Amino acid sequence: MTRRELAKSALCSAVAASAPAHAAQRPNTGAKPNIVLILADNLGYGELGVYGGGILRGAATPRIDDLASKGMRLLNFNVEAQCTPSRSALMTGRFAIRSGTHTVPHGGAPEGLTLWEVTLAQLLSAQGYATGTWGKWHLGSTEARFPTNRGFDEWYGIPRSYTEALWPAVNDSRSLWPSVGSKQGWDPALVPAEHIYEARKGEKARHAADLDVDQRRNMDSEIAKRAISFIKTNASAGKPFFAYVSFSLVHMPTLPHADFAGKTGNGDWADCLTELDHRTGQILDAVKQAGVEDNTIVIFTSDNGPEATHPWQGDSGPWRGTYFTAMEASLRAPFIIRWPGKIPAGGVSNEIVHIADLFTTLARAGNAEVPKDRPIDGVDQLPFFLGKQEKSNREGFVAYVSDRLHAVKWRNWKMHMIWQVNMYDPPQTLPLPKIVNLLADRKEERDVRSHNSWVNYPMTKIRGEFEESLKRYPPIAKGTPDPYSPPR
Repeated sequence: MTRRELAKSALCSAVAASAPAHAAQRPNTGAKPNIVLILADNLGYGELGVYGGGILRGAATPRIDDLASKGMRLLNFNVEAQCTPSRSALMTGRFAIRSGTHTVPHGGAPEGLTLWEVTLAQLLSAQGYATGTWGKWHLGSTEARFPTNRGFDEWYGIPRSYTEALWPAVNDSRSLWPSVGSKQGWDPALVPAEHIYEARKGEKARHAADLDVDQRRNMDSEIAKRAISFIKTNASAGKPFFAYVSFSLVHMPTLPHADFAGKTGNGDWADCLTELDHRTGQILDAVKQAGVEDNTIVIFTSDNGPEATHPWQGDSGPWRGTYFTAMEASLRAPFIIRWPGKIPAGGVSNEIVHIADLFTTLARAGNAEVPKDRPIDGVDQLPFFLGKQEKSNREGFVAYVSDRLHAVKWRNWKMHMIWQVNMYDPPQTLPLPKIVNLLADRKEERDVRSHNSWVNYPMTKIRGEFEESLKRYPPIAKGTPDPYSPPR
């Protein structure tokens, strides 16, 4: 079988195995809602006005703040510690440790999702949705693992990281960064520049440009333009659509488009925040102008906590740490969801939701069934979002950093087994787990184990059940090539 045939076979097997256990699992939602998922890149908890940032960060964010006023805002939405793991959990509903996608790839062995994994785009496409994504994929750098072979009808973007935009700049005399000389700097003959691709389902991806600093500045303008065209086209055709808008901002190098450079007078970071707010507004305007606002779920969130590298450090609000750790600054991300007439406006909640839950929740909203032939960690949060219940359907989760279990969260408590505050700090295995009360200690400074040892029980239960699941369903090894068959 070809790789494409293997992928199709995997999807068919998963769909066949996913018959509902009882009728209540398949909702009668009437017309399928459109889904617009806007994913910022490394946007810290403290950047947006509605999360305590905005003008305190040098730039108001009126469009995103207004979106929050018309929908629901979460204060305890959790992601994974790195870009690839978060995007993997979003696309598969599975914690990245299961999929072999628990670290950002750095070349070499095969990387990304094996063709055995089933993506949210595949589920929605099988339900008649048009599917498009624009921006960073980070779930495979080979043709078979590109988005257009994983359920998306179209894609424009990069397979890996915006960090690679800095490679050509090393040898560029115009660069803001000092050159180290052509003999010591980046050698394109050894390591080619990262490609920006344009692709459609059923066709080979086309190399549109090389990623450099100039292209980096223009990415979100191009992403917004293509997403808007997709929304208008499918809304006019009356076809339900899933638009996965993966903006580049505010990933390092944090550089604004020329139209926004100097606009705030407060530096590149504030200019980028203004641009991100504007691009989000463009997407929201397109949905409204297409006449489908009332039947469109719009989500705005981020894949990670804030940048940790000078001079692009982000802001984590009241939380401590950076991404690539299990600190709250790494795990908590902004999250806003709007569905007019369905999700009550102005809601704010500190209930725990995980990015893996979006897979299960959006599949249900699109009348699709999640696979039953593999462990799915995402839980259905639709009743919670719709205001039918006060509590989330999740009380906690395990927090891995790479392939190491660093912490467990349960309600407003957290247990650290490995301590690491900043991504550049060495991880330290603790002799005894550190227990933190997140309501009383947002900076995670005080160990309250001595008088709250009872909290060990529910968190150890979460850990034990997950580790037992890994024994029953061994995770895919990082770098596993296709074809892949799970162990029986």
